Amino acid sequence: MTALGMAALVTVGCAGTAAPVATATPTNAVTRPAAPEGELPADLQAQLQDALEQVMSEYDVPGAAAGVWIPGEGSWTTAVGVADREGDVPVTVDMTWPIRSITKSYTVTLLLQLVDEGEVSLDDTIDEYVEGVTDGGEITLLELANMSSGNADYVDDEFLADFSVDPEKIYTIDELNAFALGKPAQFAPGTEYRYTNANTNLLGAVIEKVTGKPYAEVLDERILTPLGQSGTAYVADVADWATPHAIGYMTIDGALQPQTENPSILGAAGAMFSTLDDGRVWAETLGAGALLTPETQKLRQVGHPIPQPPYDEYAVGMGETDGWWGHNGEGVGFTAATFHDPVSGANIVVYMNESNVPDAHPADAAFRALAGVVTGAAGS
Repeated sequence: MTALGMAALVTVGCAGTAAPVATATPTNAVTRPAAPEGELPADLQAQLQDALEQVMSEYDVPGAAAGVWIPGEGSWTTAVGVADREGDVPVTVDMTWPIRSITKSYTVTLLLQLVDEGEVSLDDTIDEYVEGVTDGGEITLLELANMSSGNADYVDDEFLADFSVDPEKIYTIDELNAFALGKPAQFAPGTEYRYTNANTNLLGAVIEKVTGKPYAEVLDERILTPLGQSGTAYVADVADWATPHAIGYMTIDGALQPQTENPSILGAAGAMFSTLDDGRVWAETLGAGALLTPETQKLRQVGHPIPQPPYDEYAVGMGETDGWWGHNGEGVGFTAATFHDPVSGANIVVYMNESNVPDAHPADAAFRALAGVVTGAAGS
């Protein structure tokens, strides 16, 4: 992974009032939601396939896996193109993909579970958990979760210099956070909204301190195991990336170039990997708020427009686009989108092995195209 790739990855928010702490603990009651039985109608499948392939053609995407699941109507999954251009290896629906910033939606869900259990408050300031954050006595956990903290990001010349010495170094969440400590704030807490990976990594540190366990262990205990997400994991060491999987490609100087992978540089903001069907499970769970109390889910949907990524609004660890709730991910060769429609109950997941297309997010564009087909079919 080049320094250019690293910088592009992490250059990609929304205050509200913290809700009263609840005491319910819904986690253990949640089970894996089943996929709708049967296949979607053939004509609808054809429209979905065409919509996906048009986006891939427009952005020269090497490969993609995608799925649409509509309760009472059926399922559609597809794999298109190649996972490895040089080896001409086809994409398959069972591959494991980096989901990049979709990780943020998991991290914030963990935080909100702790809020529901009374272990933390969204009004807590970050200096109660991590020392040395600029304005740490003013930045609340809610402001970190909704991208209104103003905190500096950790990727700067200092980090890039450290990374260039050993691009295979496995960073801990605390090591990533150290690069953001004491740096000048981007703006006063709560006055603007700017999507910053360091915000979520600081929340990862909060989760570790409150639970007394590593982030990956907390994630597994509270979300992955209850939901049966055996194909999903927090991966710091690329050697642990489950096979089969694709090679990521970035658009650099107008050409697609293959990228190497070091997920540890993303931490709790982006180091998770998942499969298509596990993406379906997370889209429904996240969008419906099944792991949280209704009051907390309502709070996390308080959002505002932000410059990036391409949502209509970004809320508390999740975004909204045309009424669909979920999260996107992008960087170092991959883009991903995972969304749920609370009206129809439909879920859409798209994984692609291309990133950093100028002025475009291929997986989000594909999600929007597929959502348009689904909405059109529902209205016909």
